Amino acid sequence: MDRSDVGALVQSAVDGDAAAWKALVEGLSPLVWSVVRAHRLSDADGHEVYQTAWFRFAQHLGRIREPDKAGSWLASTTRHECLKVIKSAKRLTPTDDPQVLDRVSEDRTPEQSVLDSEEAAAQSERVRFLWQEFETLGERCRQLLRVLIASPPPSYQEVSAALGIAVGSIGPMRQRCLRRLRAKLIARGAL
Repeated sequence: MDRSDVGALVQSAVDGDAAAWKALVEGLSPLVWSVVRAHRLSDADGHEVYQTAWFRFAQHLGRIREPDKAGSWLASTTRHECLKVIKSAKRLTPTDDPQVLDRVSEDRTPEQSVLDSEEAAAQSERVRFLWQEFETLGERCRQLLRVLIASPPPSYQEVSAALGIAVGSIGPMRQRCLRRLRAKLIARGAL
């Protein structure tokens, strides 16, 4: 959604135009969801943040000084709400506990079960290495990569508004971040 369109819709929504409000919600919802996904919240927390961000937007709609930058305001508000949820929640982390793994079918031979469990353990270890090394990247890299792996992927304009990165810097920054991650995984022997 173009900034000038956003500015005009904000002005109309402030004046009570319900269609303008609906257009804002439809046009900016993908941006809000991309910020939520970048923070890897649970579905329940994500929906809570989504609703809170839109509530805050509605509360402050008439006080936004630069209506054409309302998308950036909404992205920042969403980011702040995500951080509040993360700080207040006691997060559970995935486990590598073998008892948590799926049970093996009775149709399998004992040898096949062992091979399957070894392959699952190796895959689990690779994923664990990947996320451990991912967490050692800088905050900006982690945020950018999380947003870019969203489904459906957001546009560079949405990424720019959500993370405050110039559109022309997103591709090069992504390449640098992925190179760092690959180098870390190679150094660890995971690739």
